Amino acid sequence: MPESAPSPRSVELMAPAGDWACADAAIDHGADAVYFGLQNGFNARAKASNFGQEDLPRLMDHLHARGVRGYLTLNTLVFDDELPSVERLVRLAVQANVDAVLVQDLGLLRLVHRLCPELPLHASTQMTLSSAECLDEVRSLGIRRVVLPRELSVAEVAAIRRQTDVELEVFVHGALCLSYSGQCLASLSLGGRSANRGRCAQPCRLPYQVVTDSGFPRDCRYPLSPHDLAAYDRVSELCRAGVSALKIEGRLKPPEYVAVATRCYREILDALSCPEGATPPGDEELAELEMAFSRGFCHGWLDGDDHQALVSGRGSSHRGTLLGCVRGVRGDRIVVELSAPVQRGDGVVFEADRSQGDEQGGRVYEIFQNQRSLKAATVGSVELAFRYGSIDRSRIHLDQKVWKTDDPRLAQRIHRRRAGRDVRPRAALDLTVEAASGGLLHVTARTDAGFECRIASEQPLAEATRHPLTAEMLTEQFGRLGQTPYRLRRLEARIDGRPMAPLSVLGQMRRELIERLNAAQWPRRTAMSESALTAIEQEIPPPCPAPTVNLRWHVLCRSLGQVEAALDVRPDSVMVDCQQPDDCDRAARAVRSAGVSLVLATPRIHKPGESDVLESLAQCRPDAVLVRNLAGLAFFRSLGVPMVADFSLNAVNRPTLAWLVAQGAQRVTAAYDLDERRLLDLAAAVEPGRLEVIVHRHTPMFHSEHCLFCNVLSESHNRQDCGRWCRRVGLRLRDRLGVEHPVLADRQCRNTVFHGQPESLTRLRSELERRGVRDFRVELLTETTPDEIRRLLTPS
Repeated sequence: MPESAPSPRSVELMAPAGDWACADAAIDHGADAVYFGLQNGFNARAKASNFGQEDLPRLMDHLHARGVRGYLTLNTLVFDDELPSVERLVRLAVQANVDAVLVQDLGLLRLVHRLCPELPLHASTQMTLSSAECLDEVRSLGIRRVVLPRELSVAEVAAIRRQTDVELEVFVHGALCLSYSGQCLASLSLGGRSANRGRCAQPCRLPYQVVTDSGFPRDCRYPLSPHDLAAYDRVSELCRAGVSALKIEGRLKPPEYVAVATRCYREILDALSCPEGATPPGDEELAELEMAFSRGFCHGWLDGDDHQALVSGRGSSHRGTLLGCVRGVRGDRIVVELSAPVQRGDGVVFEADRSQGDEQGGRVYEIFQNQRSLKAATVGSVELAFRYGSIDRSRIHLDQKVWKTDDPRLAQRIHRRRAGRDVRPRAALDLTVEAASGGLLHVTARTDAGFECRIASEQPLAEATRHPLTAEMLTEQFGRLGQTPYRLRRLEARIDGRPMAPLSVLGQMRRELIERLNAAQWPRRTAMSESALTAIEQEIPPPCPAPTVNLRWHVLCRSLGQVEAALDVRPDSVMVDCQQPDDCDRAARAVRSAGVSLVLATPRIHKPGESDVLESLAQCRPDAVLVRNLAGLAFFRSLGVPMVADFSLNAVNRPTLAWLVAQGAQRVTAAYDLDERRLLDLAAAVEPGRLEVIVHRHTPMFHSEHCLFCNVLSESHNRQDCGRWCRRVGLRLRDRLGVEHPVLADRQCRNTVFHGQPESLTRLRSELERRGVRDFRVELLTETTPDEIRRLLTPS
């Protein structure tokens, strides 16, 4: 385990690169590393410009020449028929000298590690590794770093750090997902575009109407749209917590955003590393951070749960910086008390109350102060004029907040600053130069990282007649390191006699020195010559003729009433997923008394300090456990309890399913991302009886640390004083089509938003049975009577 936290100087700053311009913006403004995707998919930002396969070698050479690491994102789920293509991509990555690969899919982790064990693997936040126990379960797959879920607090990050020596990477800036990454099925369910396949349509940013059993508590048009993360004032705490890397979100953002955000966090890290020689960002830089892109800033979950600070419900689009507050309306002008400078052409938006609907705004046409027309104003009260008809003045009210959403001059300021001081960190270089008349010129270079090389001139040095070599001349020539990742710290000159060397020779030796140092810093790796996928598939038991075993039906219940109704039908097992511990205990006793097999479901998330939930489930002595996270897989394997791996472990290919079975799962639930064709193909390709299929389900679209009950039904900030509304009323979200989606809270107060309309796969039952599937599951949500359940188990 780590003895101490990394110093701010050694903490890596990672920036997004959705295209070449963003990559250069990241380099020029101080990124230690960039992460990027390829245009042919398999990365979580398929809508970004991304890079072509043919660009990969040039991109890595470009990054390495500037001392920046490059990480390739292959962080989506991958189907069996796609694995050969992904293996070819990984081979290209190895050849191009990519520094690491970010991966979500368990099967792909196995493939990459088998193909090139030396290639560093980073577990994407899509893997939902939210505790040290989860992380330990996959360490054997070669993971060197984990991108932690955004839902962890600084204290929870520190707790994980104390239990593992795997590098920890955390998001510090950018958009927040309401749902746990890798657990969001909303885009797939509502629009057929899977977030686990890089095609998220952001349904969390759409308006919804909150509905309760007693009506409409209050209007909150955007209850699923969180503010953006901005942790610039939490960097010091994160460094002390032991993180290895700080990550900026934004591969869909423009280069101006990348430049501003990267520079801001670069300056913060530099100020923490050497407070006497670096200046942290000031108010102007932080205002630019808001202007680059912001839905309103918050700390996310870094300070723990604060459901009111996370979501205001008033909007879902870029907000920028606070311009001021409305003080009145004078004719066709709006009086605003300024909190920030304003200029003609600035874009502004007037914040709408929760009951006002969409926000309105426009560009400032004119500015008046003291009855004078101005081009700009910085303080005081001003009158803002807009294009005729663009602002409905009847919706403007006293003290209404006004936000500046666009500053056309921001890009110009970024460009001017980019041409100014270079903020990129450079490695200190120490040189020893040995020169003697008649001998070769020798140069030895050393860096603090331990890289060392020695070069010599091709020809002996001649005796100088006019301009012998001096320490000053050598320092000047070898100090011309330009766009390289090095800076000359000191040069020791050992000169014997009066040797001379042409400037061209010194320049050539300087370039050779840099090439040698770069080669030492970025070592090449080699992939295995044979197919890694073939090697893995040879280890997987082949499918065989399906045995003549009766079908088994399993019913998942979420309430005591559903358990009683299910027992009346007598399925092969009842899976209990009650939201409260007491209900779970009573349900378990009822199932046992009825002589039906009892299966208890774990939570989908396991965070530090939550193993007591797993222990409480074990005390109920279930016949099996429906495991939904990797910590649960390890825990119940150690107890010898039979397990069924649930859909949340995202099994969409044979290598993933085989690994879960090897880790102790008797059966594996097919993931929601499998369409009908691929579901049937997977069923035919695995051992009979290993796959379980949910044939009736309300898709769990969002699974979130954010509590809608607390946010919408109370003024409280967390579970400490929320009033436990989740136990008292039902809550639903009505979408634009009028469908009401139920919301449930689990024992950790995490919310799941279920699709209001059930999905059925019973039409595939016969074909799935023919291909070896023996276990079918019905998941109840609104269904409560024995007749309803009986109809689901005996489809016509």
